[in-house]
Amino acid sequence: MRRGFVAVVGLLAIVVLAGCQAGPKQQPSAALGSVSHAVSAGARTPAWVITDSRMAGPADLGGYTDHVSVTSGEPFRLFVSSSDGNFTVRAFRLGWYRGTGAKLVWTSAVVPGVPQPPPTLTPLRMITTNWKPSLTVPTKGWLPGAYVLLLRAANGKEKYVPIVVRSNSARDAVLIVDAVNTEEAYNAWGGYSLYHGPHSLAARRSLEVTFDRPYDDGGARGLLNYAAPVIQEAEQSGVRLAYATSADLDADPGLLAGARGIVFGGHDEYWTLGMRNAVTKARDHGTNLAFLGANSVFWRVRYAPSRLGPRRVMVGYKDARLDPVKNQPVTTVRWRSNPFADPENSLTGMLYECFPAVGAFTVRDPGFFLFAGTGARAGTAYPGLIGDEADRAYPIPGTPANLQVVAHSPTTCGPTHHTFSDATYYTAPSGAGVFATGSIEWVRALAGPDPKAGVDLAGVTFARTVTLNVFRALASGPLGRTHPAHGDLAPLHESPSTASGTGGVVGTVPKPLDLHTKA
Repeated sequence: MRRGFVAVVGLLAIVVLAGCQAGPKQQPSAALGSVSHAVSAGARTPAWVITDSRMAGPADLGGYTDHVSVTSGEPFRLFVSSSDGNFTVRAFRLGWYRGTGAKLVWTSAVVPGVPQPPPTLTPLRMITTNWKPSLTVPTKGWLPGAYVLLLRAANGKEKYVPIVVRSNSARDAVLIVDAVNTEEAYNAWGGYSLYHGPHSLAARRSLEVTFDRPYDDGGARGLLNYAAPVIQEAEQSGVRLAYATSADLDADPGLLAGARGIVFGGHDEYWTLGMRNAVTKARDHGTNLAFLGANSVFWRVRYAPSRLGPRRVMVGYKDARLDPVKNQPVTTVRWRSNPFADPENSLTGMLYECFPAVGAFTVRDPGFFLFAGTGARAGTAYPGLIGDEADRAYPIPGTPANLQVVAHSPTTCGPTHHTFSDATYYTAPSGAGVFATGSIEWVRALAGPDPKAGVDLAGVTFARTVTLNVFRALASGPLGRTHPAHGDLAPLHESPSTASGTGGVVGTVPKPLDLHTKA
């Protein structure tokens, strides 16, 4: 729902170690995204981190892969355009790695770098490219996980390209999902995204976007902001993990069979019907779910092929009147809107509430099992942990009857509008437990204090402790068997009207103006 990502820089103290030549300090690029607390204070800048001085310009260096994910041992092609001459590629796997944040797993030889042809604009205002592959990358021996490919030109300038090595199966594991759909929806490389076109005009936005182009900014903003902090926490948990992307859930729903849990990061807004069906089926077979952000399952999209293969184009008209696929379950509108309205609360437990949201995460149920070890009491508030998008529980059809509201946080939406953000938990008849934090800022806080948002060390410690609890709990099996939810939404006397938020009314067709100003 947000108009753009807000990059967050975590705790990364860059100093000159004893015995090294002194020089000016460099801060991580704002385009980088989250640099986790995994990077210890007093350490050198890790080799995988691109600093401002090394970040290549948008037209100078960039690349993309021919698959958003591959299995270990499956090669992929890398398409690179370089106006800065020859380049090398280094592949880093994101993780804890004793506080470094990532591990180098592969380095290329020097690759000839040339400018590739300029992008083209389709009639549906999709920016696409017709580049030649620059090299094929082997992945033999690469563990499942999220990776960044670091392109480095001869002049020292750098860019990222993300890739996921997906697991063959999530059976008996907790699956982490990289939200590539949402990352692509916000990608404005070439001047167009699903949000705007030139001059930030929503009326000129793309109606389709493609993975056949680089990402804007540093090249991996969404992955580093909203997945990397989760991954770095998870890999300290001792839990068996698996990895996949949004597109993998659509392409291979069998991947989820037998999974202990599925975790969605800070911002997983764009879902296909296939994704939702797969995750719902998994929940109904006992797989626990955790939504660690907000605004999840908000826009319904569908895939189309490109010259590079299936699911390379994401269709998102965001308006049933514009979409040529009429009155179908795959018509691209808000999930809560007609046709075939299916609001997100039946899966996440809540509805998307508002942007821009600001508030303190306020504990309502200190005895909630996932809050163990935090020391929180009823009414304990963690400033800044609500933002900049938030969810809220509503007493409407689809909301689970046993929904347990474990945090109820006063929240401002814009300068004058007041509402609430909730964190919730429910259990399904299958025994699966579903937890949702209700705030995008939750995942950013895992990377360390965020002065801009007002998140202090107490909030960081709370979020990290709960997140580790989440992974360990999900891995234990269907949570409803040991921690059945106890519905307590009614005592809050919430109104069923969604007028307090900016997400739109349930079961309607939004006005075009509403779509453009609040998309």
